Amino acid sequence: MHEQKDRGEVPAYYSYLLRLWREKGRASVQWRASLQDPHSSERVGFAHLDELVAFLREQTGLPPPAEDLAEIEGASEIGLRSEEGGSE
Repeated sequence: MHEQKDRGEVPAYYSYLLRLWREKGRASVQWRASLQDPHSSERVGFAHLDELVAFLREQTGLPPPAEDLAEIEGASEIGLRSEEGGSE
């Protein structure tokens, strides 16, 4: 969606028009989304909000949530060890 990423450059910011809407199915209601680039008018659609979040993570270079969770748990364990060591 962004040409700079294709050339290996990471933009300082992204700008999108975000559209969210609900679609009622037989058994449930699903949220759908689309992002539109205001400069090129290119639009990307998402059947699930998780897909939208995954796209934004990819665009910004953030790791998937499982990696985030492991980093947070690792930091928490380090914090607990330092607290335990400091209280002795």
